[in-house]
Amino acid sequence: MTSVATAPKQGTRLFERTPDLSSGNGDAKRAEIRQYFLSTWERYESLFNTLAADEAWFEKSIPLRHPLIFYFGHTATFFINKLVLAKLLPERVNPRMESTFAVGVDEMSWDDLNDDHYDWPAIEEVRVYRNQVRAAVLNLIDTLPMSLPINWQSPWWPIVMGIEHERIHLETSSVLIRQHPVSWVRPDPQWQPCRLIGEAPVNELVPVAEGEVELGKSFDAPYYGWDNEYGHQRTNVSGFEASRYLASNAEFLEFVEAGGYQDDALWEAEGLSWRNFAEARHPTFWVWHNEWYLRLMTEEVEMPWDWPVEVNYHEAKAFCNWKAKQTGKMVRLPTEVEWYRLYDEAGVAEVPHDAPARANLHLDHWASSCPVTRYRHGEFYDVVGNVWQWVETPTYPLDGFDVHELYDDFTTPTFDNQHNLIKGGSWISCGNETLRSARYAFRRHFFQHAGFRYVISDAEVVPPATQYETDKVLSEYAEFHYGDEWLGVANYPKAIADLAVTAMGDRPMGAALDIGCASGRSVFELARHFDQVTGVDFSARFIGQGVTMAEQGTLRYTAIEEAELVGYRTRNLSDLGLEAVAGKVAFWQGDACNLKPVFSGYDLVLASNLLDRLYNPRRFL
Repeated sequence: MTSVATAPKQGTRLFERTPDLSSGNGDAKRAEIRQYFLSTWERYESLFNTLAADEAWFEKSIPLRHPLIFYFGHTATFFINKLVLAKLLPERVNPRMESTFAVGVDEMSWDDLNDDHYDWPAIEEVRVYRNQVRAAVLNLIDTLPMSLPINWQSPWWPIVMGIEHERIHLETSSVLIRQHPVSWVRPDPQWQPCRLIGEAPVNELVPVAEGEVELGKSFDAPYYGWDNEYGHQRTNVSGFEASRYLASNAEFLEFVEAGGYQDDALWEAEGLSWRNFAEARHPTFWVWHNEWYLRLMTEEVEMPWDWPVEVNYHEAKAFCNWKAKQTGKMVRLPTEVEWYRLYDEAGVAEVPHDAPARANLHLDHWASSCPVTRYRHGEFYDVVGNVWQWVETPTYPLDGFDVHELYDDFTTPTFDNQHNLIKGGSWISCGNETLRSARYAFRRHFFQHAGFRYVISDAEVVPPATQYETDKVLSEYAEFHYGDEWLGVANYPKAIADLAVTAMGDRPMGAALDIGCASGRSVFELARHFDQVTGVDFSARFIGQGVTMAEQGTLRYTAIEEAELVGYRTRNLSDLGLEAVAGKVAFWQGDACNLKPVFSGYDLVLASNLLDRLYNPRRFL
């Protein structure tokens, strides 16, 4: 195929960038946010011009998502719901619409089909509603007192939140359009794909030196962020090798033709379940018409072999397992911190405000992917842009994580070890999605404009501590053990351990047993002085908190702060000065009144807060 323009034509307006909320002139900032809102609103509506039939509006692209009529109304409803919650609007615009379009669908399981019937309003009704919401938001933008900086406490925050939310759905809706039958959609001048096709490169590995990376940002950062971006983490990353290019359609074809989809041994357990359910035999956007074609958003084209392959995590992981088998090397997807190391090493910069992105990003170039050889970043290509990149890391909260009161469930439901991060953005990723700090995650079987690059590394992939303990009793025990105080009393488990150590005097301190250890703080405190400490408790749930602390050094849980307000806690062994003793502790489930013989030979037995809870205290003693 012949090539077309590779960048916006001269005079073409760039799609507005996410605004700097920290400084500037108040009137100018108001005008900038107004234009940011309008350009996003209009671009989002233009996406739906690609729908050519009523079925495209009212039939689901896939069973696990709402039809597109929902997403057409949803982004407007989001504005109203958040602005009412923030008390910036005195009343709703249309309660029926705001009920119908309030809650989207998370693809929680590929086989959890929902056949509920919805009485969707007519397209024109939704257009009228969107116009009403547009007017209401513009009135707020024009009249709301402006004060900089705009931060979490600012009344302007929910307005910017609504704009960034619509930009997310600009991307996710484009995927649903791509999943529609091609007869239901049509090309549109505003959504023209790339026509560049060349010879696919032979991928090669490039070394990335060991180095330190920093994740997160402070609450006074200049650009809008979602809750999971805030906090801080500094990590030293071991050296590794990374593929120079994203895996191309041509490179992935080798896996397909080698029978990779049929070889059960290449698939992780969860991936194998998905593959069997979906009956997948090739990437979902590949189409066979006597030869391979690629489904773009509104058309099918002859396979561009030098474009990045687009797959879900399971397919990317199976490819890496196949590659490892072929090469005898430790091939896998990068971790999140390895991706950040690659980003920093390649010298990638944020999307400029006054020039096209130096990547296939932010709708600056095409409405599709492009060749993997097009945008160079240091020794690599497409470190950002073209397609999102799956990583090994499930999403997790950074130290200092907190939720915004207007959107407290944006991220917390995904702290389940089942949503993996994707990094770098795609051709349609805009606004916040393009920032280095962005941390988006999806279910591993989820399809996005996403592909991958692979790395070779001997470094172990350690799952992060992702889940906040929300069980009330467990959360209270976590706070009792690892908080600074409980009901105004200094930390009891630490205090009783200190008393026990004092009572030991000059006696040898080889091994200690904490029986009824619960969440385990005393175990760690005793390990400051003893060579080995064993914690035993009847409750496996309590033991789990001690094990989490020992293995990951971090425990996360929720705590009731006032009335129904929930706070999010992160406790680290390092902050408690206990990081060095983690290797000296062990936790076991056991019955204090019927201990196994292996639990013997201790210099100290601590049985605190236990006797009155036992069914037979005499037997224990």
